[in-house]
Amino acid sequence: MPDVTRRMLSLLATLQTGRSFSGGELAARIGVSPRTLRRDVDRLREYGYPVETRPGPGGHYRLTAGAAMPPLMLEDDEAVAVLLGLAALAATGSAAEGSVDEAATRAYGKVEQYLPKRLRHRIARLRASLDTGDVPAPSTSAGYLGELADAIANRQVAAFEYRRADGAASARRVEPHRQLHHLQRWYLLAWDLDRGDWRVFRTDRIDGLRLSTSRFEPRAAPHAMDYLVTGIRRNREPVVFTVDAPQGPVADAFRHDTVELTALEDGRTRVAMHLESWEWPLATLAIVNAGFTIEAPERFLDGYRAFAARLRDAAG
Repeated sequence: MPDVTRRMLSLLATLQTGRSFSGGELAARIGVSPRTLRRDVDRLREYGYPVETRPGPGGHYRLTAGAAMPPLMLEDDEAVAVLLGLAALAATGSAAEGSVDEAATRAYGKVEQYLPKRLRHRIARLRASLDTGDVPAPSTSAGYLGELADAIANRQVAAFEYRRADGAASARRVEPHRQLHHLQRWYLLAWDLDRGDWRVFRTDRIDGLRLSTSRFEPRAAPHAMDYLVTGIRRNREPVVFTVDAPQGPVADAFRHDTVELTALEDGRTRVAMHLESWEWPLATLAIVNAGFTIEAPERFLDGYRAFAARLRDAAG
C-alpha cells in the first residue's frame, strides 16, 4: 500500500473516533510533520469528508457530521469487539419487534457489509464460529431508550404509563436524568413531578412514552447506580456468607447477583448481599462447592435450618 494511502486511512480512522485532536497530537499519532498533516487534511476535504479545523491556541481537528461520511473503518480488534457486543446483546430478551435485543440481531447481520474488505472474511468466519447462550431478560424498546436519551439531553419532561411489579398501573410525568443498565435490566432515574421525589423506573414496564415540549432545569441528583442499588435493597434483609474459597471462583458464581465481595486474609471470601427470601442464594452456594458460615436474621436462619434438615432426610 503506498505510504500516502496508508497515511490517509490512518488519519481517517483516527478522526472517526469522534474526538478533537490538536495538530501536534494528530501529527504524532500519524507519524508525519505538521505540514504533511495539513496537506492530508486538505485531501480528506477534497474527498468530501467534513474535517473541522480550529486554528490558534486550543485549536483542533475534528471530523464532523455531514452529507458525505466515511465508510465504517475499524481496526481488527474493534470489529471483533463490535460483533461480540451485538451478539451478547442479541442473546438477551425475547427478540420482540422493536426491542433493543431484536435491533441488535438485525444489526449483527448488517455489520459485515459496512466493514472494509480486508476484515470481511475474518468477521464472516467469526460469525460462523460463534454461538451465544440465551440470557433471559425483559425485552426493552430500543425506541424508548433513544427517546429517553433525547429527553435527558434536551431536558424535556416525559410522560408515560408505568406498570409496577404487582401489575398496578399509574400515569407518570417525570424529568428524566439518567438511564442505567444493571443485571440485564434497563432503568430510568427521574424526578417524579407528581410525587416530588427521585424515582427509578424499569424501562420495560413503561408504555405510551411521550416527550413534552416543556423543558426543565437540571436538579442536584443522587449518584444513579448507588440510588438504584439502594432502592433494590430497600425491602430486603442483609445477609453475609463467609465462604471457604478465594474471591475468583466466588465472584464467578455470584456474577448475576448484586453482592459486595471482600477477600479475607485466610483465603476465604466475605459475600454481603440483601435478600427478599432466604432461598435465593442456595443454588449459587452449591455451585461454589465450599464450606461457609451465615450471618442473617433469625427468620432466615430458621429457613436454612429447616432446609438443611429436609436435605439431610432426602439424602438418607
